[in-house]
Amino acid sequence: MYKPNIKSFIFLLPLMATIAYRCFDANAISKAPSTTHTTMSDSLQTSFYKLEATSLEGEPVSMEQFLGKKVVVLNVASKCGYTPQYADWEAFFRQYGAQVVVLGFPCNDFMSQEPGSASDIAAFCEKNYGVTFPMFEKVRVKGSDKSPVYQWLTDPVQNGWNSQEPSWNFCKYVVDETGRLTHFFGSKVKPDNPEFRQAIGL
Repeated sequence: MYKPNIKSFIFLLPLMATIAYRCFDANAISKAPSTTHTTMSDSLQTSFYKLEATSLEGEPVSMEQFLGKKVVVLNVASKCGYTPQYADWEAFFRQYGAQVVVLGFPCNDFMSQEPGSASDIAAFCEKNYGVTFPMFEKVRVKGSDKSPVYQWLTDPVQNGWNSQEPSWNFCKYVVDETGRLTHFFGSKVKPDNPEFRQAIGL
């Protein structure tokens, strides 16, 4: 008869806890406190629209071109259980792109689920999901060397309130028309989520 090895069980506890946390956190939703815009000095905040990033084609892109629209920022990956969400966000962008722009930032930070080059990523997105929303070069989205966009999204001094880094692929940040961060949504949240739709005014 098999007898469980207590040492093996103890070794697996951190992994089990991590999996449980990620499953729970995938449904996470947080939003800016209602007092943020009225009590925090503008001198402590930087508009999202002052940022720049590099496109998947290697071209500089100013976020200022999206001023006047809401923005949904996604950290994406090609080999993740959430990868089929590409189709959901592409359909959303095709329907609401005049009001809300979707920005995809590939990252390899979670279990090496985005190992490809820029050309690999572009080919994958086009072939499998017909992605037309703006895609950017592969970046880090957590840790000390995260990209400037994700530094802004996760630094309360810059964005006014939020310190939540992506917990897995396909986390979402919502920025309003004036460049203020308003919401964070976990990996499982899709465009048909009622709280997401409320966040973008649909």
